[in-house]
Amino acid sequence: MDDADLTSGAALKHLQHPRFARAYARAVEQMNRRGATEHRRRMLAGLHGTVIEMGAGDGSAFALYPPAVTHVLALEPDDYLRSLALNRAADASVPVTVRPAAAERIPADDGSADAVVASLVLCSVANQAAVLAEIRRVLRPGGTLAYYEHVRSGRPVLAAVEDLLTPAWQRLAGGCHPNRDTLGAITAAGFTIRENRRFGFAVQAMTPPVAHILGHATSPGPPG
Repeated sequence: MDDADLTSGAALKHLQHPRFARAYARAVEQMNRRGATEHRRRMLAGLHGTVIEMGAGDGSAFALYPPAVTHVLALEPDDYLRSLALNRAADASVPVTVRPAAAERIPADDGSADAVVASLVLCSVANQAAVLAEIRRVLRPGGTLAYYEHVRSGRPVLAAVEDLLTPAWQRLAGGCHPNRDTLGAITAAGFTIRENRRFGFAVQAMTPPVAHILGHATSPGPPG
């Protein structure tokens, strides 16, 4: 698939979720005030050079990149969220290029990125293993995967509820799976976890805390 295919409306049509995108854009402002901004800041700390941000959403992370980052290629398949991200890119702390593309086919050369950022996106991709292999492809050997994701609860009862809700929640929330073992998937993909923090976070008032992970992992290089 060439770059024209990656950015064509037809290629990304199945990733358009207009109602969810607008609901997410409204919710993310409150989520940021409740602590997500600081979570993102911690995720981005220490990054440098060329960065690829997958599923950039409304561009909430753009203002938080450290000055050692020389360029961010921000990918967002949803038209509405990408329009918000383009506006934020103009005021970003570092140079940001926003493109319409999905995590399954990153429009970048092999080994071209110093870091890849996955912020609340690995929950919604169709195939985590395929996406993580694609991340390994574009990362240089020793490059960083910086992640901030919600994951399956460690409490059996809550985990069972998440399992029960997942089929319906996928349809309502842009493919989101509330019950994924994302840390296990990152490890299974060959990454070495450098540090990982697991914590509960209530994304909105009057909602229960949901298990999240935040950390950094090192890529050994492209899959063999």
